Amino acid sequence: MNKPALWTKDFISVSGSSFFLFVTFYMLLVTMPIYALEEMESSPSEAGLITTLFVVSAIIVRPFTGQWIERFGKKKVLIISQVLFLVASLLYLVPDSLWAMLVLRFFHGIGFGMATTVTGAIIADIIPDSRRGEGMGYYAMAMSLAMVIGPFLGLTVMQKWGGFTMIILCAVIAGLALVAGGMIQGSEQPSVHGVMSIFQVQLRAHDLLEFSALPIAIVGTFFSVVYSSILSFISVYAIELQLEEVASYFFVVYAVVLLLSRPFTGKWFDQYGAHVIVYPAILLFAVGMLLLSQVSTGWAFLTVAGLIGLGWGTLFPSFQTIAIQKAPPEKKALAIATFLSLFDLGIGFGSFVVGLIVTKISFSTLYFYGSFYILAGIAVYYILVQRSQSNRLKFEKNESVDYTGEKYN
Repeated sequence: MNKPALWTKDFISVSGSSFFLFVTFYMLLVTMPIYALEEMESSPSEAGLITTLFVVSAIIVRPFTGQWIERFGKKKVLIISQVLFLVASLLYLVPDSLWAMLVLRFFHGIGFGMATTVTGAIIADIIPDSRRGEGMGYYAMAMSLAMVIGPFLGLTVMQKWGGFTMIILCAVIAGLALVAGGMIQGSEQPSVHGVMSIFQVQLRAHDLLEFSALPIAIVGTFFSVVYSSILSFISVYAIELQLEEVASYFFVVYAVVLLLSRPFTGKWFDQYGAHVIVYPAILLFAVGMLLLSQVSTGWAFLTVAGLIGLGWGTLFPSFQTIAIQKAPPEKKALAIATFLSLFDLGIGFGSFVVGLIVTKISFSTLYFYGSFYILAGIAVYYILVQRSQSNRLKFEKNESVDYTGEKYN
């Protein structure tokens, strides 16, 4: 029996569009604080607001994006969001004060939040059900590659040619995201809603959140809190260990392991189910964090990168796939928005808390206790996802049996 096609033109286009979006995001993530400190003479706390406001605006807009997708269609919302993202990328040449930069970062976050939500919704529609885990894994891999390429490209260009060239390059890459997004065919009927209906948003809880995705979103948030300690502080930890020469290769190794493992882990998810993949991935993530707390050589540091890449790099797309699978077809966009919003909250909250904690304890101690925090995630996943799923299946089975004990036809 032939498998349904996965690598279609639309799948490649939306994955490419997402890749270019995240390359731009990571380029600006690592360079804007430096730009604010050096060019605008901002304080470190003011520079930190540049990242915070971007994330906050992305979180705010995602629930509304789900409503706009239902009203206008995915293709229209995608193009509008990517145009906003491109325009904002070009406008970085304009601000001459911190407050102007903060307003721009908030505006840019809106485009990013909309675009990442709608690309997730599109990919959920075009991946065949029988290859859902495999397809979501490859899609998430595009973001992981961007996480490696973006910071390296942004810092290299800024150091060699300055902020102006770096911003122009960001705009070019954002333009590539728009081109790739425009190549997506789509099969939606033209919308009958007027433009002004974009302001007619619903503020009821079930319009802003997809409740079927909440359990796995909470699990993802639980893990994102500890993952933020790696994302935000791994380079600082490397300097503390006097391993700064290999620090830049941490996420390179992470991505290579991700690339090598993705063809297998996604297929195993589809073949054996989520639980068979999630629990070993949690253990690998925990072992990687434990070893990270003990490393003293470059080779050990990079070996840990591979373990964390295999562990967390498998968990993230698996959680996204679960969020999509549990949502009704018409609510998949809202499910993606719910998952990503809570995940981003975990990253933002985690970075803030970790910054406070490391003023009291060392990074090695932080990562040591972080490994046990990750292991506690086994119980969180079991209670919120696996056990609740089992209870629901038992309830549905009992509902299908009448009082004589005979099943309904």
